[in-house]
Amino acid sequence: MVNKKPHILFLFSDTGGGHRSAAEAIVESLHLEFGDSITTEMVDFLADYAPPPYNHLPRFYPEMVKIPELWGAGYRLSDGRPQARVMTTTIYPLVRHAARKLVNEHPADMLVSVHPLGTSFFLRALGKHRPPFITVVTDMVTTHALWYDKRADLTLVPTEMARQRALEYHMSPEKVRVVGQPVAERYCTPIGNKNELRTSLGWPKDKFIALLIGGGDGMGPLAETAYAIDESGLDLGLVIVTGRNTKLKAELDAYQWENPVFVYGFTKDLPDMMRAADVLITKAGPGTIAEGLIAGLPIILYAKLPGQEDGNVTFVESEGAGVWAPDPLKVVRTLTRWYCRPQERQKIVENCLRAARPQASRTIARILGEQLGLVTEVVGHV
Repeated sequence: MVNKKPHILFLFSDTGGGHRSAAEAIVESLHLEFGDSITTEMVDFLADYAPPPYNHLPRFYPEMVKIPELWGAGYRLSDGRPQARVMTTTIYPLVRHAARKLVNEHPADMLVSVHPLGTSFFLRALGKHRPPFITVVTDMVTTHALWYDKRADLTLVPTEMARQRALEYHMSPEKVRVVGQPVAERYCTPIGNKNELRTSLGWPKDKFIALLIGGGDGMGPLAETAYAIDESGLDLGLVIVTGRNTKLKAELDAYQWENPVFVYGFTKDLPDMMRAADVLITKAGPGTIAEGLIAGLPIILYAKLPGQEDGNVTFVESEGAGVWAPDPLKVVRTLTRWYCRPQERQKIVENCLRAARPQASRTIARILGEQLGLVTEVVGHV
């Protein structure tokens, strides 16, 4: 009789791009590490199974975060063990049937949650006799209490700051490991030759290149920042990635720029763009920060989502990897400083590379394999 391959179920939801991309990065690494000896599956538990109104959260999320002050207030008011306990106890009767239906329709040898709402509800639905359950925290520092449930077999976090937060929520130290932020393999290859990359991208080889990213949905004051950089008098090339924000891309395409400016929508070339650029200007999303660190890009954070991204700013600044510049004038001031002081910028590059964890996805994959008996050597921190 042929032995059944271990099957891993990933619980995610598209409330922001980071949860899906983290799950995809881990799935990719699992198959790179173990080939076809395992099978994997991803389920958007909110969109596909949650009852109304919770199933609409992925669709409403982009609109909700457009009111950052309100989002931040809600995040802070709901954060904490007592609040999390009240939320899960109150909401569980409403989602119990959906949670049980999902786990029954998707039997697995291991469940991995990459979303704070995908932990406690499913652990409760699974009951005591269940397969291993692993939580992979995809918020970098300011992690919400809903991420942490003592019943999880392991909780994998991206930073030591997140680990300390887990311990504050009385998680068992031996069940919390620092592994880094999972990112796709294509971001983790050697940086290579910048001139060759710029030639392939059609960028000028002799200019300082600033890479401006607004997140998957083009969030943040991206246009205002781009205009301020172009009007600054700096002799540079500006690369702008608007993500899925087609309206913003059309606006930027129509603008009369003073400098060489390249405007992209959603692109698969972002890893090469990061390796070819000199500076990264972005909102404080954890995935983009992790990718920028791996590429050795000094980071200017120009926007953040209050609550969950507050700590990301602290992390970048404490590592000496970048600065917080929440208005276009401050972005230009920082760019000018780094442009005029290459030695200072090089020191920040070194700090970025020191803080980077390019093996995070592979480490997570090996830990999951270890839990399933696919590897015998315990993998520590990278």
